[in-house]
Amino acid sequence: MKSRRHVLALVGLALAGSSLLGASARAGETRPFSDAAFEAAQRSGKPVLIAVSAPWCPICRTQKPILARLSAEPRFKDLQIFDIDFDSQKDRLRRLNVRMQSTLIAYKGATEVGRSVGETQPEWIEGLVEKTL
Repeated sequence: MKSRRHVLALVGLALAGSSLLGASARAGETRPFSDAAFEAAQRSGKPVLIAVSAPWCPICRTQKPILARLSAEPRFKDLQIFDIDFDSQKDRLRRLNVRMQSTLIAYKGATEVGRSVGETQPEWIEGLVEKTL
């Protein structure tokens, strides 16, 4: 009986630990753009990056792992990355004055602090993301 309780307790701890790890892993994940989430992130003062991408875009595919690596760094732990689909979200593209996929837009609060199009150099993308801090 005692060993059964120990096993159940260990399973409970393992499940709790995995959900905590999942929460921290999601902190820097790219999430789909929504007006409400974007505005909330801006109001919170968190660093924000919009990534305009398309599934067929080779430059976008190159940018994604660079952004994932940067968002995993402690200094970018609060970075909120929002993805806008170039093919299906044309209204948002017009509002943000975006004309091409692979566009990255950096915000510090509600203020746009930088923008790049077609950039794949990790150090240049890092420089753009640093402007959000």
